Amino acid sequence: MDKQYNKIILITAPSGSGKTSIVKHLMKKFPSLAFSVSATTRKPRDDEKDGRDYYFISENDFKEKIHNKEFLEWEMVYEGKYYGTLKSDIERIWKENKVPVLDIDVQGAIHVQQQYPVNTISIFVQAPSVEELKRRLKFRGSETDESLQARVNKSTYEMTFKKHFENIIVNQNFKEACTDAEKIVGNFLNN
Repeated sequence: MDKQYNKIILITAPSGSGKTSIVKHLMKKFPSLAFSVSATTRKPRDDEKDGRDYYFISENDFKEKIHNKEFLEWEMVYEGKYYGTLKSDIERIWKENKVPVLDIDVQGAIHVQQQYPVNTISIFVQAPSVEELKRRLKFRGSETDESLQARVNKSTYEMTFKKHFENIIVNQNFKEACTDAEKIVGNFLNN
C-alpha cells in the first residue's frame, strides 16, 4: 500500500486568516493532495459550487447524517449553520491513494486530531492582528455588521486554541505564509 495512505493534513484558522487561499496554493503545489469537501447547511456564496467547495445540504439531512454517524467531525459553527467532514469523503480520497486536506474550523480540527493522532499534521493559520482580521472580513463584502462582529468574536475565541496545533503560521505576508505551509506539508509527505 502507498505510504500516503491514511495521512491527513488539517489546516485550520479563524475566519479571515487566509487558510482557504493557502489550501488552494498547496493543492496546486502538491499533486498527491486532494481537497476534502465539507458538508454545510449554509447557503452557497455566489462563486461557490456544490460538490466542489462544499456539499450544501439541508439542516434535516445534516442531522440525519449525524444520527447515522456519517461524520468524522461536525460542529454547529454559527447558530443554525452546521459544518462537517463526511467519513465517506476521506475514504474516497484514501482509495485514490491521495492525502486529504481538511480546511476546517478549530474545534473540528481538534476532534480529527483526537481520532487520528498518528499520520496527521495540523497547521493553524492566523492573521497578524484582530484589526487586520476584521479588515479582511469586511473586505469580503459578504458580512452584515452583526455577522462581522460575530465572526470577529468567534475568531478571537478560536485564537485561544492555537496551542493545540503543531504548526502555527502568521499570515502577515501571503507569499511567505504559502512558503511556510509548503515546507511543513512537503516534510510531512516525505516522511
